[in-house]
Amino acid sequence: MNRLSRWQLRLLGWLQALLYSLLKTRLIGPAQQQSATGGTLRVYALLYPSLAETLVIDREVQTLDWTGPLDDNSPLNQAGLQPFFHVYRRSGSPFRKAGKPVICKALKTLAEWQLAHPDRDLEVIPVRVFWGRGPEKEGSFLRIWLQNSGTLGGRIFTLMAILFNGRNTFVHISRPVSMQRLAQDTRTPTRLARKTALLLRIHFRLVSATVIGPDLSHRRTLISQIPNRPLVQAAIEQAMQERSLTLPQARQKALKYADEIASNISYTTVRFMDVLLSWVWNTLYDGVQVSHIDPLKTAARDNEIIYVPCHRSHIDYLLLSYVLYHNGLQIPQIAAGINLNLPVAGSILRRSGAFFMRRSFRDNPLYAAVFDEYLHSIFTRGYAAEYFVEGGRSRTGRTLQPKAGMLAMTLRSYLRDARKPILFMPVYLGYEKVFEAGSYQQELKGKKKRKESLLGVITTLKSFRRNFGKVQVNFGEPIYLTEFLNQQQPDWREQDYQANHYRPDWARPVVDKLARRIVTGINQATSVNPINLVAMALLTSPREAMEEAALIQRLENWAALIVQQPLSSRTQVTQGNAAEWLQHAETLGSIQRQSHSMGDLIYADDRQAIALTYYRNNVLHLLAIPSVLSCLLMHRQPLPPEQLRSLIQTLYPYLQAELFLPWSTTQLDTVIDGWLATLCDANYLECSDNHYCAVDDREASYTELTALAKLMMPTLERDYLALALLRQRRSGTLTAEQLEQQCSLIAQRVSLLHGLNAPEFFDATLFRTLVSQLLDQGILSQQAHNVLAFDDALVALTEQLEQALDGSVRHSILRCI
Repeated sequence: MNRLSRWQLRLLGWLQALLYSLLKTRLIGPAQQQSATGGTLRVYALLYPSLAETLVIDREVQTLDWTGPLDDNSPLNQAGLQPFFHVYRRSGSPFRKAGKPVICKALKTLAEWQLAHPDRDLEVIPVRVFWGRGPEKEGSFLRIWLQNSGTLGGRIFTLMAILFNGRNTFVHISRPVSMQRLAQDTRTPTRLARKTALLLRIHFRLVSATVIGPDLSHRRTLISQIPNRPLVQAAIEQAMQERSLTLPQARQKALKYADEIASNISYTTVRFMDVLLSWVWNTLYDGVQVSHIDPLKTAARDNEIIYVPCHRSHIDYLLLSYVLYHNGLQIPQIAAGINLNLPVAGSILRRSGAFFMRRSFRDNPLYAAVFDEYLHSIFTRGYAAEYFVEGGRSRTGRTLQPKAGMLAMTLRSYLRDARKPILFMPVYLGYEKVFEAGSYQQELKGKKKRKESLLGVITTLKSFRRNFGKVQVNFGEPIYLTEFLNQQQPDWREQDYQANHYRPDWARPVVDKLARRIVTGINQATSVNPINLVAMALLTSPREAMEEAALIQRLENWAALIVQQPLSSRTQVTQGNAAEWLQHAETLGSIQRQSHSMGDLIYADDRQAIALTYYRNNVLHLLAIPSVLSCLLMHRQPLPPEQLRSLIQTLYPYLQAELFLPWSTTQLDTVIDGWLATLCDANYLECSDNHYCAVDDREASYTELTALAKLMMPTLERDYLALALLRQRRSGTLTAEQLEQQCSLIAQRVSLLHGLNAPEFFDATLFRTLVSQLLDQGILSQQAHNVLAFDDALVALTEQLEQALDGSVRHSILRCI
């Protein structure tokens, strides 16, 4: 193709225009930020020779501001080199999958040129063009027509692939490979060409696994194999003894369980869902904002990825798959509750990658063995997976206490076969409005959870007339299982796990630590949207109302605090300014405006205020430490930093257990000092004679300090209520369950008497978390009949907590007990 004549260039341009009348392309792969300099020599490596692919690549690379490889004036053509080469030759048979590795003439020429010009670098860009992205099924005739992997057929089959899947074409452009570096210690062109081709073949296999995933075994084949696995066979024998079943009956039950569980990914359904969800995100929502996904694209080539997102809405399942698909990553196998296996909807979810699991199968060893084996099959075959460590959806907006069941099964699978590393990817999903907000409020007030049904799905269609704002998907810091096990259990590789069915004694505490590490990683990847900020700012004001100018100032101040002291490098705050955020919240119906000649007032009515608590709770952990500091200092009593650190250190285990804060106790003093400096810089605090105190209460910033304190005040009040109730009932009189129930009832009464528009204030699960942490810290102990006992340590903790509470609040709580 070097030095193309004018008529050849004109013909190729015409063919390219014709081709793009049939195509709709998406550029995927690692981000290419830098543009090539004038003298950069870039060549493009293909899997197979293909005129259609060269035309697509020529068009797509120009979107990166690179010189098109077919441009007659490109540096490559000036050097007399071919811009494209391939590393496989087609087998010649349309029914034979594997191609033949080759060292093509163009690659040999490039190798000769590189060795002849050691001072210059040839950048080899591996490129894959996917005409559709359906994983191949073994023995499926459709693979011939779809040609997803580029391994089949010639011009006719490429044409068929373009006609069938041209509107769904993905172009994966990888980072450059330096042939100059490969040429080091290489003396002959033949050796350099072979080294380059081998590297590219390995790379292309990894790209294929990352973008498409492994070949799909036929679902019936996979299901039929499960009863033959040793662990399932042992469970079958146990079922025969305990349930008096015959061998055929027990095997049939295992097959039935496997059929109930297994997904059945359909490329046709995936394409349908892609079109449908593209419409949803641009109709119901104002699009999807994705952050920090590029590092994942690189990690996905060498690791088994398990996505562990927070769970806020039923639409989470679809959202993450949509984002991954559009960013060139394989669709995961998703663990979904059996309650979602509804008529029609369940079938669509199963064909979109969902596999279904019962809520509890502790008393069904055969089902547990089948599910374990299915999960093991997913991991060992290289499929990405997704499950929610919180178990169910969060009704309060907080990240829930993790349930470690799926993580335990993942660990057992890894102990059986640790050949491919496992990477857990925490994902934060942030909504400006959730579908289920109304039902969540009702459930928190005591209404029974409504059972999922097809009618319920249909009734949600009326939501399409409303605007739900934007959605944020933020990928957190990856957690590598091998590295985690090496830290927690250094000798884990040396042990034999078969005797205990891969359930070692150390597994449970390690899995519990892993679960907490994951949910902490989710919170570290928080993406703060305008509704989060408005909710935090407005709900700390009396009657949930503020002057517009004051509210704008508070929004800007608190957004700046989060930016200055972020929870992690993955924490993000929305772009724009406070006036725009306020207008956006008003457009979504989250707040209201009252016009006034002296300045407009912004307020939330009772319904809106309760709804806003959900979005405040999404991000409450970001300002937890400065809020508790404000609680301690708002009374204007000067305190030395040592005393402040000591008080925070005492309260921190309970805050960390509820909000999944990331710092260890050894890191906490540095965090506290950082926040004290930031609050002083913001003019919330003053420091004199090495003592900190609040600014003068006549200053406007004192009002902001007291508002900041109100963020965590309900949490501290709830903790104080539980401790005060224990002291009043005396040691050895209440069980944990009785304490949770009584605390919830009293908190509900306090909420009604004092007008707290926060249903989670009396959420029993939060009291359960507190009791669990008090037991872990040794403040409480369990005696006979599970009654709770305590000593003076609880009294001391209560007295320290009192220092953060207003006296009137303490008396109000004590009157209600």
